[in-house]
Amino acid sequence: MGLPMTSNAGTGSDVQPRCPWSAASGEMLTYHDTEWGFPVDSDQRLFEKLCLESFQSGLSWRTILHKRQAFRRAFSDFDIPTVARFNDGDAARLVQDASIVRNRRKIAAVIGNARAAERLIESEGSLAAFTWSYEPTSEETEPPQTVSISPASVAMSKELKRRGWAFLGPTTVFAFMQSMGLLNDHTYDCVIRPSVQAARTGFVRPGR
Repeated sequence: MGLPMTSNAGTGSDVQPRCPWSAASGEMLTYHDTEWGFPVDSDQRLFEKLCLESFQSGLSWRTILHKRQAFRRAFSDFDIPTVARFNDGDAARLVQDASIVRNRRKIAAVIGNARAAERLIESEGSLAAFTWSYEPTSEETEPPQTVSISPASVAMSKELKRRGWAFLGPTTVFAFMQSMGLLNDHTYDCVIRPSVQAARTGFVRPGR
């Protein structure tokens, strides 16, 4: 998700400081307060976010978030085995679905990425274990929302590409890492930052 490069916090309806981008809409505020940055270990949710981030490329995250339920319906809740069995007919159907982003190459990439995810899970045990193996240390992270790429996102993107994944460049992967809690990128004065930090502290890293 393309976030503003700023450390100044905005405000929500309770007049508490928050990351500025959360003020874009009520939907974005809820997403910011309840999802963004909280650690995730569900393969299905991780796969969904990788797919949605790939669709977001060139668009705003607000657009994708608004269409998220439609994407879930279209892609069978991003159940990896189900999407991996999608065929040319399913791809053609999705291209005609006006409720989602009708980008033929990105739709094909999601189907191909589901098949790549199956192979990855077979070799690594879970998508979560693979993902969290790229969690950066505190020494490797920059101040919140000051960068849109990192050595960890470059490394993960490169490995995903080697394994046959598509539409997941370093910037897209970094946005995925921000949102799935691999780092706490809430601004220092954001009211949600302590909650995310507490969740990360208590989180049991998959595969460790």
